[in-house]
Amino acid sequence: MARRRTGRGRSLVCGVVLALAGALAAVPAPSAGAASAAEAAADGCQEPVRPASQMRVEPCDSPDRIIEKAAKTVPTAAQLAWQQREVTAFTHFGMNTFTDREWGSGAEDRALFDPRHLDFDQWMRAYKAAGAEQVMLTAKHHDGFTLWPSRYTGHSVKNSPYGRDIVGQYVRAARKAGLKVGVYLSPADGAELPHGWHKKWLARLAAKQEAGEPLTTVERTALEDGGPPAGRGRYGNGSAPRTRTIPTLVPGDDRARAVAQGRLPSFRVKVDDYDAYYLNQVYEIVTQYGPLDELWLDGANPWRDAGVTQEYGWQEIFRALHLMAPGTPVFGGPQGVRWVGNERGVARESEWSVTPSAVDPWTAYAGGLPNDSTDEDIGSRARLLDGSVRYLQWYPAEADVSIRPGWYHHPGQRPKSAAELLDLYEKSVGRNASLLLNVPPGRDGRIDPADVAELTAFGKAVRRIYGTDVRAAGGAGTGGPYTFDRVVLGEDLRAGQRVERFTVEARQDGRWRRIASGTTVGHRRILALPAPVTADRVRVRVLESRAAPRLRPVTLHRWRPAVR
Repeated sequence: MARRRTGRGRSLVCGVVLALAGALAAVPAPSAGAASAAEAAADGCQEPVRPASQMRVEPCDSPDRIIEKAAKTVPTAAQLAWQQREVTAFTHFGMNTFTDREWGSGAEDRALFDPRHLDFDQWMRAYKAAGAEQVMLTAKHHDGFTLWPSRYTGHSVKNSPYGRDIVGQYVRAARKAGLKVGVYLSPADGAELPHGWHKKWLARLAAKQEAGEPLTTVERTALEDGGPPAGRGRYGNGSAPRTRTIPTLVPGDDRARAVAQGRLPSFRVKVDDYDAYYLNQVYEIVTQYGPLDELWLDGANPWRDAGVTQEYGWQEIFRALHLMAPGTPVFGGPQGVRWVGNERGVARESEWSVTPSAVDPWTAYAGGLPNDSTDEDIGSRARLLDGSVRYLQWYPAEADVSIRPGWYHHPGQRPKSAAELLDLYEKSVGRNASLLLNVPPGRDGRIDPADVAELTAFGKAVRRIYGTDVRAAGGAGTGGPYTFDRVVLGEDLRAGQRVERFTVEARQDGRWRRIASGTTVGHRRILALPAPVTADRVRVRVLESRAAPRLRPVTLHRWRPAVR
């Protein structure tokens, strides 16, 4: 059967006409062609396609049926709520803040972590001024130093001069401020590198340095700190998976009675030494600070080139995470959220929340997306109809970027300007992604005043431009014309993501002319026009779609300089 695009060519899938006084009309799409009799009789391809967050692509599925499945792939309730929180403030804070690094070694002197005062409320005020609706803390970065008093490692805030639970204070401050809360918990852990391997590695690095050969950041950091790593050598130690109980109680564990009585959950997993260690830490985070609104699993592996790799048992890890926190979207996990593919905070021009996979998403990090999610095209029809595709999934993008050149605070660095942040907002949130904006506090326990100033100006700009449709500024019933330089579209994601190509037209002096065009829409599509347009009517023509579009009301906006 030839691959046919619903609504291709001259067919108008949906004409959405927005009268500036407020009228909205739509023309329904033509129905998809029926499958052939042979396809209809094939096993597994006779039942109606019902909406779901994940779909299996069967060998008997025709191209039309695969596209129908894509159109009916929809978010879970947790994913939908997550996509509606458009901006999350990321807080990189930890041992690296006090060593002036980006990457730690896991052999740092814990006495270095000595903040005199942490003003969590000031952090939250700065984040809210930027318009963030959620915040996320690096509870453990790649160095393995935990910002909560973990029972499973000595490389922890509990053994530092500060001594207090930072994760708990952060979560309480966020909730007091009315913000949702996520936690970043790196699977990589330098404190748990095998001790014997680490000693030999340092010797090789010393010889390399002596010979005048260049060292990577990871190598320089390891040499500076020496060793041994602060943990028990569980990361990449080659241990075999075996059945274990989570939580693995420690001597004198204060949770023993609650677990025995069923007030705290307990379950069995088959994992190796490090995965058990990691899941026990996740258990602490979830049971002590949850429910969480996002759990961030970084995919970094800093020591791969040096010969140490932890082969994570993702299937067991994801199953355990689902048991522990079934309502929490997991970054990199199934029914969760995905990396946009860069650290510039910029989404694709065609950003699909429905993505294909050649493997079961419950068995692989990042949903089985190729090339670590960095491909320019990850959701087009050509991708969906590739013969290797076995699953479709709702997998929305998160665009991460730091306000400063580094992820951690470094005194000599300056923040991005409010104008730069607004541009990133329009290229992330405005392209069907969530913006994850990192704003790191300094050693003094506060967010730098320069950062606060730019965040505040950025938040005001977003509210000034997008807080009100220009029609409202003119008063109800005036009928226009109105002047605008931004058009905002959106789909009702409860029905999935369907629009593949559209144009926007404006009526000026009784004549229609095209003012913008695009491919995907998704949660929100911001179209910044090259110059202001004055018109009395605007219409959106959907030229290609996977099913009848479900567009939300179109809004019109105009950039204005700040009022002094």
